[in-house]
Amino acid sequence: MKLAAPFMQLPLLFNASLVTEELKNISEQEWMPHPQGFPGNSMLPLVAVNGDPTNEGFAGEMSPTPYLKRCPYLFQILATLRVPLGRTRLMRLSGNAEVTRHADQGYYWADRVRIHVPILTQPSVRFECGDAVVNMAAGECWIFDTWRQHRVLNDSAEQRIHLVVDTVGSEPFWMMVGAGRDHNKKNFANVWSPKHIEYDRDAEVNPRFERANVPTVMTPWELKARLGFILSEAPPSANTPMLRQNIAQFCRHWQALWAAFGEHKEGWADYQGAMNQFMQQIDQLCANVVLNNELNMASVVHTLVAKVAISGAQAWLGDGEIRGAAASGSSIKHHQVAPVDPMFDRPVFIVSSPRSGSTLLFETLLRSPSLLTIGGESHTLMETMSELSPATNGKGSNRLTSSDATPEVVAELRRRFYEALKSRDGSAEKSGRVRMLEKTPKNALRIPFLKTCFPEAVFLYLYRDPRETMGSMIDAWQSGRFNTYPNLPGWTGLPWSLLLTPGWEVLNGKSIAEIVAAQWESTTKIMIDDLASLPKKDVVVTTYHEFLRSPAKVIEQLCSTLNIRWDETIPEVLPLSKYTLSTPNSEKWRRHEEDIQRQLPRIEAAMSLAERFLNERNLALI
Repeated sequence: MKLAAPFMQLPLLFNASLVTEELKNISEQEWMPHPQGFPGNSMLPLVAVNGDPTNEGFAGEMSPTPYLKRCPYLFQILATLRVPLGRTRLMRLSGNAEVTRHADQGYYWADRVRIHVPILTQPSVRFECGDAVVNMAAGECWIFDTWRQHRVLNDSAEQRIHLVVDTVGSEPFWMMVGAGRDHNKKNFANVWSPKHIEYDRDAEVNPRFERANVPTVMTPWELKARLGFILSEAPPSANTPMLRQNIAQFCRHWQALWAAFGEHKEGWADYQGAMNQFMQQIDQLCANVVLNNELNMASVVHTLVAKVAISGAQAWLGDGEIRGAAASGSSIKHHQVAPVDPMFDRPVFIVSSPRSGSTLLFETLLRSPSLLTIGGESHTLMETMSELSPATNGKGSNRLTSSDATPEVVAELRRRFYEALKSRDGSAEKSGRVRMLEKTPKNALRIPFLKTCFPEAVFLYLYRDPRETMGSMIDAWQSGRFNTYPNLPGWTGLPWSLLLTPGWEVLNGKSIAEIVAAQWESTTKIMIDDLASLPKKDVVVTTYHEFLRSPAKVIEQLCSTLNIRWDETIPEVLPLSKYTLSTPNSEKWRRHEEDIQRQLPRIEAAMSLAERFLNERNLALI
């Protein structure tokens, strides 16, 4: 929450020593690592969704965890605050550790103040917020401006423990704030008169807990207020008039949808479609806009608005500690890592439209002694990160760009891949820089994002005749084996299969042939545009037909180009791949010839785009 001052001290003093005694009832094994794995940070959940200490979400009824129930004085402290209690934890910072500089940009904290009560601390602990610095003494009660950049430094060898409470506040609470003082000890009222709160065994302790915290559908009034606040935090630029116009038009459109649907499920697909279109405009206009608190504007709009505006449709459960590091220059520069990647040596990403033979190419290349893979496709590895799942990231499709590669996302994704990599023999042992081979069809829509996460990445584009590809895509839809998003809001056809392309909402009620044509067209246009923007050294191209006709020759050429070692004999006829539905045959598509021929005029421009791209790489279509 943005406050008028960086720090505010409330006129309350608690007995920190007594809380320390209560914490002896908590074993070391019950403390949990920070959800984002920040070094030296650990926590003990006290109030969580449904009282479940393992639930890091923000949506749902908050209740005390078993740990809080074992600490009666802590319970009394929380009741003293006289607020509806949101997520509450004990946060522990080990000796000589820090909470790195960031601003809290998550939706949950937009209207919630964060209360800190130091339990165990030392005079050398520095809490910085903006230009202000304080040392919060044990037992004091503070709030601070989480919208500003802030950090904590523990220079002591001893650990630091704070009680941290998130709440929207209340009238009595804000009256207490009004009787407080700032970090310079300037009183807000005439007299500083803190109240000492000792443990009262006979006190009636009935704190209130949050029940409503995330909207099913954001009201047009909240939407307008959120976007207005973000815009007010942005410095004027040449794009400001256009940005104001787009926001005003979007808010009016949302108001009309609200009048028609309210929170009803029938409108979720319309809401999501409107949001997807708006966010494309935001990505274009705000990619390089830095707010007054040093956060990237496009990232903040995604987090404060897009992720939660249709929470019912997205089943949003929260993102853990959403931290925004300061932006610098363009958003792409902000997310770049060191010029020499210390972990990933020229990782290879196979990209293509779905059903183009990429699995066969992947399963052949993974036999190289140079390459490590996660053993298959990365759907689960990536989309269990809420920032990368179309159900929770506000994107509404598998499209990801460099603006989605926040430092936290980059670090977590790289860690997940590195830990999951195995050699062709199944060994997980690795040291130093590794050569990774990755193949997931959705990556065709993620090229700028992946290039930001893996700066040395090389993209291997596999082209296949679009008629054959669409024929195989129709088979995939009809087989039911490739369902990726079976519960799309508002979708009435067969369960959605294959990758989720931008604008999928308009395909509702269309034939399977029309759907796969749209998938192929959208994927190809996005993929070719993204590949064309990369340096030529980072793109390698081959065709499915040439690979089937001369597999040994193609693998030899690819290994030479990509500097990959090879030590196996490749058979003249390759084995069937894992996801093959029937034996490969260039004429199989004719089973759906009539339907496919009707779609060819629609995708003619995308076909020409792909052909020009391959011809520019001096690769004849075969």
